[in-house]
Amino acid sequence: MVRGKTQMRRIENATSRQVTFSKRRNGLLKKAFELSVLCDAQVALIVFSPRGKLYEFSSSSMQGIIDRYHTHTKDVQANNPPIEQNMQHLKHETDSMVKKIELLETSKKKLLGEGLGSCTIKELQQLERQLERSVGCIRARKMQVFLEQIDQLKEKENVLTAENQKLLEKCGVEYAMGSKENKETGPNTESSEISEVETELFIGLPEGRHKQTIKN
Repeated sequence: MVRGKTQMRRIENATSRQVTFSKRRNGLLKKAFELSVLCDAQVALIVFSPRGKLYEFSSSSMQGIIDRYHTHTKDVQANNPPIEQNMQHLKHETDSMVKKIELLETSKKKLLGEGLGSCTIKELQQLERQLERSVGCIRARKMQVFLEQIDQLKEKENVLTAENQKLLEKCGVEYAMGSKENKETGPNTESSEISEVETELFIGLPEGRHKQTIKN
């Protein structure tokens, strides 16, 4: 016969509940004994019946195991504070941060010239000195930025000057080469053209004039 699965809830029948308690208790004590023998573990088991009767098992001294348990619990609590203590600490830190934020907001408004009606002379003087220090820091930073920009512009100027010089040198070389080519080719061409013109104009006598000379 197959045994059905037991539902994990309180047994309503008192007799059945007592029978089940006796069986499960004996099985639990047996398992605790087996665990202590097989695994050489220190086991302590305490069970109170519904009527308040005590059943216990210990592989060694019950008081010794309980004392060891208390010592271990104290060490764990010392290394890991309870959740409530952590929550209190976090709440305290949160409240402190909220107060700091409120103070910073108030100080910011005063630096912007707002909410000065409740300030005393001493507080106004402190604000004035703080603003003067801030203005000094701002001016120093502005001057530093200006100097850095000037240095960058000087570097760019040097680069452009060097490139311009290279271009001038390149243009000078090309101009010199062009002038040399013109000197070599220009005069010869003109002389050849002149010689051709002179040849066409002055070689020989006109035909009519030559005939008149022969008749005379």
